[in-house]
Amino acid sequence: MIERLTIPDVWTYAPALHEDARGAFSESFSARALAEALAGASFVQDNQVLSHKRGIMRGLHFQKPPTAQDKLVRVLRGSIMDVAVDIRRGSPTYGRWVSAMLSAANRLQIFVPKGFAHGYVTLEPNTEVLYKVSDFYSAKDEGGVRWNDPALAIDWGMPASEIAANGRDAMLPPLADLPAIF
Repeated sequence: MIERLTIPDVWTYAPALHEDARGAFSESFSARALAEALAGASFVQDNQVLSHKRGIMRGLHFQKPPTAQDKLVRVLRGSIMDVAVDIRRGSPTYGRWVSAMLSAANRLQIFVPKGFAHGYVTLEPNTEVLYKVSDFYSAKDEGGVRWNDPALAIDWGMPASEIAANGRDAMLPPLADLPAIF
């Protein structure tokens, strides 16, 4: 089931779960089932991330064209607060963000299209995240927005004092200093 968020280009997906006495089965990704919602996006790589502690920040990241990425994110173990920020100049939702709590238990996935800065914070220790991307990583095209930009006022589901970002993410610019990219 697909649910459009308040920025409709970003959506969550809960694949059907089939349970019986043996356990459960789910098609966690089906290009056929998601074809319409993906609107032509195709994935070239899966990335898997393990964070040992609660409060680990990953983001807010994006890649600039020509290697901009669509992402489909899910949690294999633990839980995260996942956030997408619209950085498309001229968009009616520019500078707005949406979020979803993803967990191994709720099996929700989030689709974050090109033109959005993406990030998440772990809500539990030993959280493992798997996400698909539509283009390969390019160091020269990477960019980001500061996760704690006061102008964005993102609710990460925990106090900022409990969030640990690496040095690179802590030095990302606020949205107001980001040039027009998308």
